[in-house]
Amino acid sequence: MLAITGQLPAGAGWAYEFKWDGIRALADIQQHRQRLYARSGVDVTVAYPELITLAEQVDDALLDGEVVLFTDGQPSFTALAERMHVRNAAKAARLAATVPVTYMVFDLLRLRGEDLTGRPYRERRAALESLGLGAARWAVPPAFGDGPATYEAAGEHGLEGVMAKRVDSAYRSGVRSPEWVKVKLEVTGDFVVGGWRPGARKIGGLLVGVPGPDGRLTYRGRVGGGIGAPIERELLRELEPLRSPGSPFADDVPREDARGAIWVRPQVVVEVKYGQRTPDGRLRFPRILRLRPDKPAEEVADDA
Repeated sequence: MLAITGQLPAGAGWAYEFKWDGIRALADIQQHRQRLYARSGVDVTVAYPELITLAEQVDDALLDGEVVLFTDGQPSFTALAERMHVRNAAKAARLAATVPVTYMVFDLLRLRGEDLTGRPYRERRAALESLGLGAARWAVPPAFGDGPATYEAAGEHGLEGVMAKRVDSAYRSGVRSPEWVKVKLEVTGDFVVGGWRPGARKIGGLLVGVPGPDGRLTYRGRVGGGIGAPIERELLRELEPLRSPGSPFADDVPREDARGAIWVRPQVVVEVKYGQRTPDGRLRFPRILRLRPDKPAEEVADDA
């Protein structure tokens, strides 16, 4: 079952869970043997040997959850990327010993031969919690009844957001349903444009950063979202006169971002909305909101 993206639902009849920044996985356990499947249906059991003993805690179940890799107490999708495509058992075992994952179980679809998908969320959740699943490498994270408080707590703990689920909703496999709502935790910040890359439009993406003491920019990523025709015209009007032969970034811009780039003097400030940052400070899922002609580039400060 898949969620739609939306605003935090209000009113009775909703449960709220933290949204984990990992990869979705189904754990199919039968006769104390487990297979783990990605959302695509691919068998990924070999990639996560540290999860195999989950089958010792329940003899027949189909679990839905998220494989998460925590670094310094927070989920890191960047760190998980090293694990998710491993299909060599020896390499997977080495990684499991040094950068282990945790399976965050949030739904129960079958138990001891009985299909639970037609039952409401509240019943599936109660059945899941009754199993007492819990160990170093898996857990059943809590669900809450207060949406705003859950959203605020997600922000305080650096999580990706909140999942809101109707307590009377059945589990509809393969369906993206409004009965599950994904509420991403997003923040805004001001960044200085150091260049752009052409794309399908004249501006396919902005290359943005924050100024250091010497005025050169520290690269924070490429922003392609939010560039409609009106804001593109405004950007071109401001950026075209600022063309420069060289990059204004102090650090190296990734090759895929720098290819074909048009550099500019770092004077134009834009407000960007994004969902958290990577460990090296790059913006995740950024989109431009507006230009900031009222703010000089030298007043832009990094809040990473």
